[in-house]
Amino acid sequence: MLTLTHEHPHDWWEVEALYDLCFAPGRTALSSYRLRDDVAPLTALSRIARDETGAMAGAIRFWPVHVGGAPALLLGPVAVHPTHQGEGLGAMLIQGGLDAARAGGWARVMLVGDAPYYGRFGFERLSGVVMPPPTNPDRVLGIALQPDGWAGVQGDVTRWTGDA
Repeated sequence: MLTLTHEHPHDWWEVEALYDLCFAPGRTALSSYRLRDDVAPLTALSRIARDETGAMAGAIRFWPVHVGGAPALLLGPVAVHPTHQGEGLGAMLIQGGLDAARAGGWARVMLVGDAPYYGRFGFERLSGVVMPPPTNPDRVLGIALQPDGWAGVQGDVTRWTGDA
């Protein structure tokens, strides 16, 4: 039995420990982390899952960014503790986050990831959207949450400025 809740400030280090467990040691050196520096994740969209013992089972965060000046969400990281992988928790976190973002009026979400995995949620390669280097352009994916959410939106992905 898993319990899903919004991430709260007191969850921060436990979520970071889960990310450290699930990802390579150099994860914070990735270009996507430069977009997150000094920008808080959106608490209305970021979620955690705990198992029946209260242990952290999974987490997902969303961050505001600009794409060619237009607002967008950067999904990630999403992680599931190894003891809970294969249970559909990652899909539940992703789909729940996308549904909440859509309900919150966001038009578009992007990420850097594997097209075969994220394609099942509707993510497709974004041409004309440029992540800071070094990023493989084939891994820059997006989904429109509103009709034509990505229409005419392209350019550099930059850190968020302003209120989300």
